[in-house]
Amino acid sequence: MNRLADDDDRGFLAALIGDGRPLLSLTAMALILSGGFALFLSATGHFLPHDVQHLGLTPAQLCERGHCRIVHFMFHDRASFGGALIAIGTLYLWLAEFPLRRGEPWAWWLFIVSGTTGFGSFLAYLGYGYLDSWHGAATLVLLPLFVLGLVQTRRALDRPAPLSTLWQPGEWSSWRSAAGVGRACLLATGAGMMLAGGTILVVGMTRVFVPQDLEYMQLTADDLDAISPRLVPLIAHDRAGFGGGLGSCGLILFLCVWCGRPARHLWQALAIAGTTGFVTAIGVHPFIGYMSLSHLAPACMGAMLFFAGLALSRRPMGFRSQSM
Repeated sequence: MNRLADDDDRGFLAALIGDGRPLLSLTAMALILSGGFALFLSATGHFLPHDVQHLGLTPAQLCERGHCRIVHFMFHDRASFGGALIAIGTLYLWLAEFPLRRGEPWAWWLFIVSGTTGFGSFLAYLGYGYLDSWHGAATLVLLPLFVLGLVQTRRALDRPAPLSTLWQPGEWSSWRSAAGVGRACLLATGAGMMLAGGTILVVGMTRVFVPQDLEYMQLTADDLDAISPRLVPLIAHDRAGFGGGLGSCGLILFLCVWCGRPARHLWQALAIAGTTGFVTAIGVHPFIGYMSLSHLAPACMGAMLFFAGLALSRRPMGFRSQSM
């Protein structure tokens, strides 16, 4: 008598959760999809339903005020935020598939630190007085999955390690080599993104606009309040969200380069994340006519540093990965 034996006694959910990395990868994919959705809405000129309900104006109605520059300004923030989410999700996928799969503790700690700053930036709504219900619902869904993934991956690590593993550099070539100079450029890019993100977050929670923003819209903050007293809080929400996303992305990029081993897959993940982030953040400006040199200069300098770092580190990282 032939019998089919199933010696896998795992539960269904336990099998899906595995060592926790599938949940972290799911979180990463959700961020990528959310970023793509934000780009889609910006490209098609739509607000989310709760934004329209809060504001009492559709994009078309708001376009009738200020020569549509208010709407374009809002889409410019949202497109940039979408690019940052895609970049974060891409680097999260790399972290889960490569260093975390190898049991490298620094990758687990990077999920902890970046997740705290990323999810924590949602609390910035206390500074601008607008609670994004969709953002809140997404956070409530993703946060438990993220935390459960962290708990499971912690159990799967070979040995416990302190937070200080984030300060330990990966094995790279000399700083004087092409790879070393490229690495320095990438680290500088990450540091600049953290600084820029923190600045935008603080500005979004306080005065909301910099002079170049108001000059572009050809309006004052009082003019915006006169259109709707709910308009500035909504714009502030977008600004603070983008600032939090940009800062978290810079932190992840910096520590992936600092702690990670030079390899082709790391270079590719950085290339996808950085290209998406910079193309969306810079590329949206010509479409809306916001071409202030002082406004664009930091992002353009960051992009030049980043792509210089990629170019200098490409061959060393690729050859290293093939020989490992």
